[in-house]
Amino acid sequence: MLNENQNSINNQTDLDCLNGVKVIDLSQYEAGPSCTEALAWLGAEVVKIEKPVTGEPARYGYARISDDKDSWYFCQFNANKKSITLDLKSNKGIEILKELVKRADVFIENLAPGTIERLGLSFEALASLNPKLVYAQVKGFGEGSRYENFHSYDPIAQAVGGIMSVTGEKDGAPCKPGPGLGDTGTGMTLGISILAALLKAEKTGEGSRIQVAMQDSCMSYIRLAWAYTLHTGEPCMRQGAKGVNGTTVPQGVYPCKGGGANDYIILYCHPGVPEQFQRLLEIIGRPELKGNPNYATQEARMDIEDEVNAMISNWTLTKSKEDAMKIIGEAKVPVGAVNDTGELFEDPEFEERGLIQSISHPELGQFKMVGWPIRHNGSFAKIKPAPLTGEHRNEVLSNWLGLKEEELKELSNAGVI
Repeated sequence: MLNENQNSINNQTDLDCLNGVKVIDLSQYEAGPSCTEALAWLGAEVVKIEKPVTGEPARYGYARISDDKDSWYFCQFNANKKSITLDLKSNKGIEILKELVKRADVFIENLAPGTIERLGLSFEALASLNPKLVYAQVKGFGEGSRYENFHSYDPIAQAVGGIMSVTGEKDGAPCKPGPGLGDTGTGMTLGISILAALLKAEKTGEGSRIQVAMQDSCMSYIRLAWAYTLHTGEPCMRQGAKGVNGTTVPQGVYPCKGGGANDYIILYCHPGVPEQFQRLLEIIGRPELKGNPNYATQEARMDIEDEVNAMISNWTLTKSKEDAMKIIGEAKVPVGAVNDTGELFEDPEFEERGLIQSISHPELGQFKMVGWPIRHNGSFAKIKPAPLTGEHRNEVLSNWLGLKEEELKELSNAGVI
């Protein structure tokens, strides 16, 4: 049954899982904002604290249309949030923030090492104001690390956390994967622990200090590589589009008709399901090889990998990637077309299902956005556009702190908000 805020056509709804949870978001760029955006999609009231006038640096960062408009980058990580501006270099600004903290459930920051302490907003300081507070921090390196005071961004985290060492072609240089595993990946691990800490606070009345290092989070994402090292005693190396051990045949990307940059499929015949490769032989027109001992087992195919790959490629080059995926997939052989962002945006299925939504931004107009990928009772979270700088300043300060219109004007005239 749909509630009054649910769209029955596109399966979108305002999720209320975290209804009543108040989050103060003093994070910027991606690692922290991706975490708080997830909390906002789940129904929390997330309030970004930004610098007066200019706002968070990500607003004028990557993928900006013009100097007077927020960047697409900012919009991707700040949907469904509220924004207020506070001058944290002023005593009054810090005082107001501390009053907000007294009424909050979660406080999150990912400022440069040492900054939050210089502002007088350490865990000890804020926990003394609100003992039930969940205080969350993202840093590049863990407390006690010899690099603890180093700055970090996503590529740095992926390098020092081992991800780049296992990414790239076998004989090539390390590569950074396209996804923000160091940033958004860290934000997701942090979000899970925040939810656990909120549950604990509800049960015990005790808050928590939650700390995550981007390096540590990246290390947790390569558990198959750790398994390889434990098994062999050797560092896990790069295997291109293959698995970490590089022994599965066939597994990899195969070119398709069209010759475009992403006209490929990825194919994986599981070693534990030998009939998958036998079905593939039928599909690619080589049924006479079914049961042939040179092709029957994973071990045998390793000796003729180039020949196997050539047979598959000869067939895939006669098909579009969509047709190749359909034919192979219907035979219950794991396969996927290599889709690019343009193709995914234009595929009507994702809008019909509600994952991709069309939203209206007051400055940027109408655009599509991918939302929270989890369905709750059949519905995706409804996406709301990222806030303008300080858009909810008066609303939040009035509702949370009871400030009157005249008080707000005075604070604005003084440059505090």
